[in-house]
Amino acid sequence: MTEPNRLALRENKVPEPTASFWAIKILATTVGETAADLLSSSLHLGTQLTSVVMAVVFLIAFVAQFRSARYIPGLYWLTVVLISIVGTLITDNLTDGLGVPLAVSTAVFAIALIATFVVWYKFERTLSIHDIVTRRREAFYWLAVLFTFALGTAAGDLVAEQLNLGYLVSVIVFAVAIGVVALAHFGFKLNAIVAFWIAYVLTRPLGASLGDYLSQPTSDGGLGLGTIVTSLIFLAAILVLVVYLTVTGRGRTARASVAAAEPEERVEA
Repeated sequence: MTEPNRLALRENKVPEPTASFWAIKILATTVGETAADLLSSSLHLGTQLTSVVMAVVFLIAFVAQFRSARYIPGLYWLTVVLISIVGTLITDNLTDGLGVPLAVSTAVFAIALIATFVVWYKFERTLSIHDIVTRRREAFYWLAVLFTFALGTAAGDLVAEQLNLGYLVSVIVFAVAIGVVALAHFGFKLNAIVAFWIAYVLTRPLGASLGDYLSQPTSDGGLGLGTIVTSLIFLAAILVLVVYLTVTGRGRTARASVAAAEPEERVEA
């Protein structure tokens, strides 16, 4: 017998990947980079204490997001911002605290992300973000998101370290990479789910490079705005966009029957 909660009508818990979605995603990744630096370095909390504090704050937001029965823009994007910070700190702890090489971290997080997708698909027969209508799918989704932030941080730092790229050049490189993915999807029919998750990973180093370019001193190739100013600017931009989405209702997906999205019936993107 199908469980009652799987028969209930529920909204998709993830917004449509519109232009606003990607704009906020990049802004959130930038905040993840600058806020982590602000708390651990500028405010002298240290990486470990910052990690504990942000993990607790994230868990509070995550529980609220997970318990909600529908997509709420403010709550969803607050969770994304916080998981961005936590994902950054996970990589920072491994690299700076435990001395794990970036190449190793990148490989481990890539394997963890792939494993998450494999298990997710095994149980649900779909990885589509258009069908996050059950608790289990949402749990898989957020686990994948966490690994994308950690992977994006490690891979971005690894590329910058190996190629010795400046902040602005890094921004351009990762922006072009995302453009290539978009072209592959819209021009050459790259699978929508594959394109989405590749772009989701790449927005992390793009946002981090943008944050570094704006916040770091001019002597290091940045604009010298500092982590506080940069974080506030991007948080304000996120707030404006979230208010816009809340008022207009844009980005919401149509309500769907969970029973109609049983694993054996939902295998497409």
